[in-house]
Amino acid sequence: MQVNKYDQFNEVSYQTKLPNGLTVTLLPKAGFHKTYAVFTTNYGSIDNTFVPAGSDELKRFPDGIAHFLEHKMFEKADHDAFQTFGKYGASANAFTSFTRTSYLFSATRNLRENLMTLLDFVQDPYFTTKTVEKEKGIIGQEIEMYNDDPSWRLYFGMIGNLYPNHPLQYDIAGTTESIAKITADDLYAAYRTFYHPENMTLFVVGKLDPDEVLDWITTNQATKQFDTFQPIERRIPATATDGHDIIPYRTIDMPVARAKSVVGVKGLAPIEDGLAALKYRAGVNVLLEMLFGDTSQNYLKLYDQGIIDDTFGYDFELQNGFNFLTFSGETNDPAQFDAAIIDGLENWQPAVLDQDDLLATVKKEMIGRIVFMANSLEAIANRYDQRLFGAATLFDEPAIIDGLTLEDIATIAAQLLTSQAISEYQIRPATKG
Repeated sequence: MQVNKYDQFNEVSYQTKLPNGLTVTLLPKAGFHKTYAVFTTNYGSIDNTFVPAGSDELKRFPDGIAHFLEHKMFEKADHDAFQTFGKYGASANAFTSFTRTSYLFSATRNLRENLMTLLDFVQDPYFTTKTVEKEKGIIGQEIEMYNDDPSWRLYFGMIGNLYPNHPLQYDIAGTTESIAKITADDLYAAYRTFYHPENMTLFVVGKLDPDEVLDWITTNQATKQFDTFQPIERRIPATATDGHDIIPYRTIDMPVARAKSVVGVKGLAPIEDGLAALKYRAGVNVLLEMLFGDTSQNYLKLYDQGIIDDTFGYDFELQNGFNFLTFSGETNDPAQFDAAIIDGLENWQPAVLDQDDLLATVKKEMIGRIVFMANSLEAIANRYDQRLFGAATLFDEPAIIDGLTLEDIATIAAQLLTSQAISEYQIRPATKG
């Protein structure tokens, strides 16, 4: 096993790659009674065009298939995996993102039984035409619920502006029309392609003995047969690096009491994987705090002017192959809101250049948050992304943040906050009658 020591936190992680290709990372946490495990495949909602395992032809699959597959994995011929987890006292769940699908549990007892349940149910697919048709109604209701959510519509409306020719624009769950096309054969094709151990990671953190747990996992995997891994060929459209494909502005009407607006910024430059990606994420987050943190000059000025209020917030999304910023809030004057945010983005220099004291304060606050998160098993496991960050974990972040300079932040700002990368999307109150 590869041993990684984090002296600042007095923590040690253990990582190994099993003969079948599965990467296992174990992180024992002294003093914890709970254990948290997450089993992840590098397969998300944007992976809707790929060459199925056993084939040599590219095929376009219905939008939402990764999320649909996640739902169906829990149901077996004679039981439901949730029931098995409940029997062993565990709380289980799953989620699908743009680039990943993860299955997880937390438990304070029966770790071996719960780990075996996690591995066994994810590695034993069961789909029939009858069960697939039943699930379409359930997921269809979920889709309709999100379609009625203004905040959800605002978020995906902006993504559609920034990535109009990219599968990112599609809701992770798909549409009622797209999921209606999904068949059991489609699910098996996606499963065989993306759920091979070579394309998966298992991260376990909390109360555990690494040698004992690795022995359980190795024994479990040795009893199973997997086809030879076929390198995955995905087809994801390229986006314009000069931003000319971005839709600059759109608006829709919905039954909301107050307008909602979001300003988005698309990351145009490619980001390297590994520690470089982790440094970029940290640098962007520092930049955001300096520009629009709740003690920043921009924030205080706009708040005092009534342009933003407590509904204002911002977010940075970085996943494999793309990254973007969003700044959103409720407002009585969407045009004024957008103009103020864009002005702060395009004229970032006063908030960054020569702001040594501010940088030091922001870095200290961010490192404090990381130290606080280091006591959360869920945060440690869910921030781990081998495909994007390599072997790096949450415990690598403080040193990266501490090493950031004003020059680093200015470089990121100049690269990211360009006029051609900015877009606006608004939801206005529907006119009655």
